[in-house]
Amino acid sequence: MKLLAGLVASVALFGGVQLLDGGDGQGAAVEPVSSSTYRLTANGDEAACAVQRDAEVSDGLSQLSVDAGCSALMPGIERVKFWREQADGTVAFSENGIDPVVTFSVADGDGYESYAPAAPLLALDNDSDN
Repeated sequence: MKLLAGLVASVALFGGVQLLDGGDGQGAAVEPVSSSTYRLTANGDEAACAVQRDAEVSDGLSQLSVDAGCSALMPGIERVKFWREQADGTVAFSENGIDPVVTFSVADGDGYESYAPAAPLLALDNDSDN
């Protein structure tokens, strides 16, 4: 029975690798990924902290790492774990992937600006631009 379970697991693993690999056995080309590190500032203040958009969990939902120092900009934001990008370009940070703690809209340029909650006003800029 253990042999059968091991065989099934091996076949599933091989099939998953082939599916992710494109199935042709040659390997898929890895495309360059743009920077996913952002600089978060509040009310145009000089104080800032880093926010890292990590691996995508599902369509539009990615894991998020927020520096502990971000709590000085907005108390509680250090607990967020997810970045959700909507079809309209808005981005929401949440603890559970559903309920937003802060929501951003696209700002002028490459960054985002928060609109909910109304205060503090937060700016999120791609760190590669700075």
